[in-house]
Formats: sequence, C-alpha cells, structure tokens
Amino acid sequence: MKIPKNPPKIKEILDKHHSKVFSLLENAQIRDIITKYNKEYVHWEQLRYKKIPNDEKPEYIWALLKVFRNQQYKMLKFNGWNFPLILLDDSLRKLHLFDKGAAGHLETGLESLNTEGRDRYIISSLMEEAIASSQLEGAATTRKLAKEMLKLRKKPRDYSEKMILNGYSTMQKIVRMKDKKITPEIILELHKEITQDTLKDKKDEGLFRDNNEIVVGDPVIAENIYHRPPDCKKIQTLIDEFCKFASDDTHEFIHPVIKGIILHFLIGYIHPFNDGNGRTARTIFYWYVLTRGYWLFEFMSVSRILLRSKTNYGLAYLYTETDDNDLTYFINFNLSAIEEALHEMEKYISRKQKEQIEAMKLVQGMKDINLRQASILKEFIKDPEKNFVISEIMSTYGVAYDTSRNDLFHLEKLGYIKKIKVKNKYVFKLAKKNIEDLS
Repeated sequence: MKIPKNPPKIKEILDKHHSKVFSLLENAQIRDIITKYNKEYVHWEQLRYKKIPNDEKPEYIWALLKVFRNQQYKMLKFNGWNFPLILLDDSLRKLHLFDKGAAGHLETGLESLNTEGRDRYIISSLMEEAIASSQLEGAATTRKLAKEMLKLRKKPRDYSEKMILNGYSTMQKIVRMKDKKITPEIILELHKEITQDTLKDKKDEGLFRDNNEIVVGDPVIAENIYHRPPDCKKIQTLIDEFCKFASDDTHEFIHPVIKGIILHFLIGYIHPFNDGNGRTARTIFYWYVLTRGYWLFEFMSVSRILLRSKTNYGLAYLYTETDDNDLTYFINFNLSAIEEALHEMEKYISRKQKEQIEAMKLVQGMKDINLRQASILKEFIKDPEKNFVISEIMSTYGVAYDTSRNDLFHLEKLGYIKKIKVKNKYVFKLAKKNIEDLS
C-alpha cells in the first residue's frame, strides 16, 4: 500500500499567499468544489490528483478546505495528544439509522424469527466476524473451510485455523461480558485468548510490549513505515488513560458508536502488543458497543466488510495520521462499513424469514416434527450430497449434543434422512428417495 503524501503546511501557504487563497472564494466554481470536497472529506493525497477549475494550485484549495474544517473541529484530547474530528451530515444520518430506524425495523424482523433462529444467526455472525478479523491479519484459509472447522468443532490444523478459533471463542466471550467495564486486566485477558498459540513468542500472549522494535509497515517494502508506536515505557499509562476514556460517560458525551470507533483507532495507534493489535482493537470495538446496549452488533460482521476494503481500511488509518491525527477519515470509513454490514443483516433476516415460512409449511405437512427439525431438514434438502454430523448441528443451532443427536435420529427414524456409521461416529445424509416428497 502506498503511503499518502503529508499535506502541505497551511500556515506556510497562508503566510505566503493569503490574498490569493481567499480571493479564490469569489469564484463560484471554487466555492462549489470546496463544499463538495469537504462533504466527501477529501484527503490531500486525493485532492492533488483532482482537476481544479482554472488550473488553480491544489495547495490553495487545500488551504481553504482546512480553514473551513478548522472552524468545525471538535478536539479530542488524549494523554497530551490532540485528535480533531468532525461529524458530517452523512455521519449523523448513519448514526440515526443505527439508533432508531434500523433498530426498530430489525427488532421487528428478528421477532418474526423463532428464538432458535435468532440464536443461530448470532452464532453465524460471530463466526463470520472471527474469520474475517483473522483474515485481515493474514489467516490463510477460505471462509468455507474456516466455517466448516468451527461448525464441525474440528481441531485447528495450522496457525491460520488457530487464529480463527481463538477469534471465535473471544467473540463468544465478549457477548457474555456486556456488563463489565474495560480495564487493563481485561484487555490483557482478551489479548491472551485471541492470540493463544499464534504468536512467534508465546511469552507475548496477554502482555504489553516491552520494546520499541515494533513498527507498522509494508511487509514487502521495508522502508515503507506507516506508523511508529509510542515508547513502550508509556504503554501502561496510555492503557490506563484508554480505560478511563472508555468508561467515562459523564465528562463529555460522545456517541457510543463513534466512541467505539475511536477506541478501535487508539489501540492501533498505541500498539500496546508485539502482535495481535488489530484483532484486539476490533474485539474491543464490539465489546464496547455491546456494553452500551447496541445489541445489533451481535448480528453483524463488520470485519467482513473491512476485509473487502482492506486497502481503504489501511488508508483510513494513514489519512488520519498524516493529516494531524484527524479522526474524521477513520470514523467515516468505519461508519460506512457498519452501514453496509447492517444492510447485509437486513437481507439475511429477510431470507431467513422466507426460510422459516418454508420450514413451517414443511411442519404443517408432516407429523411429529418441530420447527428446528424442519429447519435441519431444509439444510439437508439444500445440499443433498453433503454428509452432516452431530457436532455440526450443535454448532449451527447452538444446542446440546443430546438435542442434536435426538433431532437427527428422529428424522432418520421418520425416513427423511439416513445414518451411516463411519468408524466410531455417525454421518447423516438425505434419503434420496424422499427428496421429491420434501421439496
């Protein structure tokens, strides 16, 4: 990834060309592009390639952009650092969507699903989040194979699968920790769980770094250093301040989703660990928004969207750091990713509503079968050549071993599926002679 150019110094431009810069505002075209580029929140790296009316220097346009931004900045002070940010109109629209429209609409949609359907979706979304977050950090496996490993409760075969399994267990853990406050001890605990047996040095699990050898950079081009983290001697103080900032809701109000995104950024900025910072940062974001009542995030995989836009995710960090730590870039990117994840969730719920209706129709036409068993049967119908095992049903539906076994044996007894003993366990397949009856 190419490192963005540092923007020119505004003071130097205005000191030398003050009259020329402000005279440009007399041009309606210039005023329009200033409005447009601030609405899009263009970075200098983008601006310098854009076509400017009358071939005016992009430095002059940048100076005007920053003058208007400086009038709107809200300053976040963190341990002596200043992080300016602006909540644009589009950001406020997205926050309103998360707060009101989406929550009410999706709650209605989720209520139309039975409890097992909702629980099943939570399991699926936590798996998706664990897989994508690990892939962002280099886990080399496909989503299909990773999900199969989690569903079948297979032992991880390599480093990549271990990363994903750790991520999944950590996501399950934070869902159970909604009532706890963020503390340095809990951050270390989460890091230890998410990195277990995946680091070069096992001693680094659950410990803050004790060296300054860590830099964030391009693994291919060594001289491309994106970020030099703070001195390791400051980490404990910074993490204490981080936890204080996360827990303080009385000093100055920051919208919980925005604050969660800022916490995500700060872990990346502080870089408190030798490795596993990205996975820990995204986990803390999820945990924070869940502690603030944003239950929607249990059903969403934001990292899946980040993975699709991996380069832009990296640029969001770099744009912020190269432009005087302006958090607006990072906030805008993450809000867009969350909105996309929300729309994917809406589509999923709509699809599951249809599947549930089909399952209910299946139940109505059959005797001695409940809705979960009908849903299981639909899985067999969708993939008639696939072998299913008890552990997969357990993981997919979030039920105990005995419940999964009883469901499958019951469907086998009714003749809809057949069981085959392979070594010491049973595998189950759709009974092909009954496909037409079930379709």
